[in-house]
Amino acid sequence: MSKPLDSRHAVCVGSFDPVTLGHADIIARGARVFDRLTVGIGINPDKRPLFSSDERIELMRQVLEPLENVTVASFDGLAVNFVRDCGAAVLLRGVRSLMDIESELTMSLTNRSLAPEIETVFLMANENYSHVSSTLIKQIARFGKDDAADRLRSFVPDPVVAPLIAKYRDGASSA
Repeated sequence: MSKPLDSRHAVCVGSFDPVTLGHADIIARGARVFDRLTVGIGINPDKRPLFSSDERIELMRQVLEPLENVTVASFDGLAVNFVRDCGAAVLLRGVRSLMDIESELTMSLTNRSLAPEIETVFLMANENYSHVSSTLIKQIARFGKDDAADRLRSFVPDPVVAPLIAKYRDGASSA
């Protein structure tokens, strides 16, 4: 028999490639609601992320360092299995738009059928970050000129700015 899951422990999963101010906001707010919060950085073998899983873990740890009740780990496979393996009873998700709500509803219904003991809790994105996506951020980093760093600071935490710009400068110089 498996041990009971902790309803005061939540897990927030995503690719976080890169971590944004919106992600950081949802995680910080979740850390105030739950006693423990684990951030799970998903590894999808079908995708080519900009940052390696180790880089994403390190950046996330730097960003979340002030939050004493938050830990960071990577996982592959189903999110609900990771939540269960963490001993958590809650999957925390952030939603930005109506489109997010629709896809998150579908995902949460699937997760409920796979793991009915795990509840999904949604936090609405802060209005300052509801338009931010990793695609937008990557475009700013790739195509931004000398002011890219200043522009990126509106969307990503400070520790992410230089590594993000370096990814595109390194890529451009090796191409």
